[in-house]
Amino acid sequence: MTPIVDQALRDLSVALRGTEWDGGLWLVGGAVRDQLLGIDTSTPDIDLVLEGDAPAVAMHLWKVRAASHHPVTYPSFGTAMVHINGVQIELVTARAETYRSGSRKPVVTPGTIASDAARRDFTVNTFLQHIDTREIVDPLGMARADLAAGILRTPCDPDITFTDDPLRMLRACRFAAKLGFVLDESTHDAIVRHVHRLAPEHGISAERVRDELVKTLLAKGAEVGFELMRTTGLLTHFLPELGALYGVTQNAWHLYDVWTHTFRVLAALPKDAGIVLRLAALLHDIAKPQTRSVGADGSVHFYGHEDVGADVAHGILGRLKFDNDTIRDVCALVNLHMRYGQITDDWSRTALRRLVRAVGSYQDDLFVLTLADAIGSGTAVRIDVDGLKVRLADACSGTDVATAVSPLDGVALMRLAGGRPAGPWLGAVKRYLEGLVVDGDLAPGDMLRAETLALDFLAREPG
Repeated sequence: MTPIVDQALRDLSVALRGTEWDGGLWLVGGAVRDQLLGIDTSTPDIDLVLEGDAPAVAMHLWKVRAASHHPVTYPSFGTAMVHINGVQIELVTARAETYRSGSRKPVVTPGTIASDAARRDFTVNTFLQHIDTREIVDPLGMARADLAAGILRTPCDPDITFTDDPLRMLRACRFAAKLGFVLDESTHDAIVRHVHRLAPEHGISAERVRDELVKTLLAKGAEVGFELMRTTGLLTHFLPELGALYGVTQNAWHLYDVWTHTFRVLAALPKDAGIVLRLAALLHDIAKPQTRSVGADGSVHFYGHEDVGADVAHGILGRLKFDNDTIRDVCALVNLHMRYGQITDDWSRTALRRLVRAVGSYQDDLFVLTLADAIGSGTAVRIDVDGLKVRLADACSGTDVATAVSPLDGVALMRLAGGRPAGPWLGAVKRYLEGLVVDGDLAPGDMLRAETLALDFLAREPG
């Protein structure tokens, strides 16, 4: 537990002294589990449970100014959110839950600490830690054994658990990826029986699926999580295009099938790689199954898979409700991921500058993805990324090729053309001058020479 979180809990405890809630709050869930596992979580989920009115506690913390913002309360669910010293804390009334058929919103009734633990997703998430004494307890008597054995199991009948909330099946895969745990047999078999519940008609929104996908991608053992999704059949219900990569053999430049290669690329990314790079790694070869061909000599090809892949990735990310910026950036990287590998020793300075222009703001991320792609092939790395960086920098010396523009804007060009009104000609001249800057044949700020070149262009192509 970080010092900031520790202090926030101490301040909360002080604020409740002498109240009916004094000594009645427990830290629950992942934060306690990770402490026992020795996992350093800088921003853990802070969930506190009590046998009492959580929204009332939140309002009290606000009234005594222990909370820095007015709390957000959900009385019908017995929950509230407060901020103490910059730490976000969720307060939950100990409860029991039942679900109506076809609804993901539980019917909540007051409960005990034990009944609250029983409603949670997995036994290893049922530990409780008293916020005053810091004593850790196992209210169901199952969590310690499962944590020691590295087992994920549900506190109650898994058929009930996954019927009540099918998203817990994806959480099982995510925790397997994060913790390196395995599913016990009954939990695994129940997932196989209930995979169909991830379909939209069972009330699981694309946004919730997306959030679990992101968390799994960010986990250190992402491949384990996705392999579970594949073998249980979960992938077929929200990302069948990814499952289709399994068993698709490649050419001599790759040791692995497309599925294994994809996750070796993902593993080769830097640990601090963000979600855009991780999604790009996951989807960079997503169109290989549909573009695969075999030549007369038996050689395997995937012509145009990067172009088709960008379209497929766009469809997937849109379906999962990713934001527009993420979709744009991931699809651009998928489309560009072959570019650096196509460079040969005989490429001219102009060709290199044009490539930098085409890559634009994705240059740095593309270096990272290109290296990971090469490492993930399982064969000798065939691209000198560091050398390529130097070569491209030398080719672009003196000019920011990625952002280069025409030295003359539209107003200047219309004045140069004797007051000619705007029209298609204007864009054509600007593109011509911009291209000369990119090629290194015109200095970015050389307006006098740009005027001469623009007049020559208009004389040749007056329309």
